[in-house]
Amino acid sequence: MSGFWLTEEQEAIREGVAKVCAAFDDEYWRRTDETGEFPEAFVAAIAEGGWLGVAMPESVGGAGLGLTEAAVMMQAVAQSGAGFSGASAIHLNIFGPMPLVKFGSDEQRNRLLPRIISGEDKMCFAVTEPNSGLDTSSLETRAEKVEGGYRLNGRKIWTTGAQRANKILIIARTTPKDQCAKPHQGLSLFYTDRENIEAKPIPKMGRKAVECNMLFIEDL
Repeated sequence: MSGFWLTEEQEAIREGVAKVCAAFDDEYWRRTDETGEFPEAFVAAIAEGGWLGVAMPESVGGAGLGLTEAAVMMQAVAQSGAGFSGASAIHLNIFGPMPLVKFGSDEQRNRLLPRIISGEDKMCFAVTEPNSGLDTSSLETRAEKVEGGYRLNGRKIWTTGAQRANKILIIARTTPKDQCAKPHQGLSLFYTDRENIEAKPIPKMGRKAVECNMLFIEDL
C-alpha cells in the first residue's frame, strides 16, 4: 500500500507546532475573522518558537530542514483550528524567501534572512497581475535598468499581507518577452521596502484576518 508516512523528526515538528497553536483556541480565530484583526499574537508565538525558519539554512538561524517539513508544519497549523487564516498569516515568511535562500549571495542571505526568521521583517510577494493572472510569463510589470539600479513600474493584484509587510519581493520583466528564447526567461526578482508602494485592500469573502491587495508600483 502506497502512502505518505511522517518520519520521527516530522512527527516531532507536528507535535511541537501543535503545542504552540494550542494557546490559540477557536474563540481567538473566530474573533480575528469577525473583526479583521491580524493574528499578531499567534505569529509572534510561531516566530518565538523558531518555526518561521523551519526551511531556512542553519547558517542564518534556521532549522535547515526542507519544504516537506515546512508543509507538515503548515498542516499542523491549519488542523489546530487556525485554518486558512493561521496558515496565510505565516506562509509568506516561510515559503516566500526561498528564492533568496537558493539564489541570493552569501551577503544577502546573512543580512536578510535572520530578520525574516525572527519576524522582525514581514514580507509579501507580488506575483499575480490584473491582466495576466498567474501566467507569470505574460506579466506586464517592467524593471528598467537605470544608473545605480533598476526602476520598476506596474500593477499587482491579490498580494497577501501587503498592509502589514515592511518588505516586498517583486517579480518583474527585465527583458522583453519577444527577445527571450523561452517565455519564462527575462524575469527578475527585487526585494525592497514595501512602504514605497501604494497598496489598496481588496474586499473579499472569507479569511478576513489576512488581507489581499492591489499594488500600484510607480517609478520604484
